[in-house]
Amino acid sequence: MKPNIEATEFGSINVEGITFEKDIIIRLDGDISKRKKKLSKKIYGTSHKISVGEAKHVYQKGAEKLIIGSGHEGMVKLSKKADAYFRKKDCDVELLPTPEAIKKWNEIEGKIIGLFHLTC
Repeated sequence: MKPNIEATEFGSINVEGITFEKDIIIRLDGDISKRKKKLSKKIYGTSHKISVGEAKHVYQKGAEKLIIGSGHEGMVKLSKKADAYFRKKDCDVELLPTPEAIKKWNEIEGKIIGLFHLTC
């Protein structure tokens, strides 16, 4: 069951009445976990560029779409290798500033996973 994202502000996101203050991943089954930013940070020195290692962690077999909340200022980007990985898996990626991404998340149907960056 896809959880509803109720709100976001700089540094937090509210999903089904629970406030998270760390970047999150929402899985196909609705499970919410903390984003493993270290997978990208150790490669690029920042969590603003998603590595292929993080892409492999985020992706789930059967996912048709990944919504990425790229931060309130839209700072998060996919690396070329991460982009190629998602293309190979036939998983469409939509990268939007986090406030726009949560609107899209709540509207869209299908086999969707989400990654939401909560600050810049």
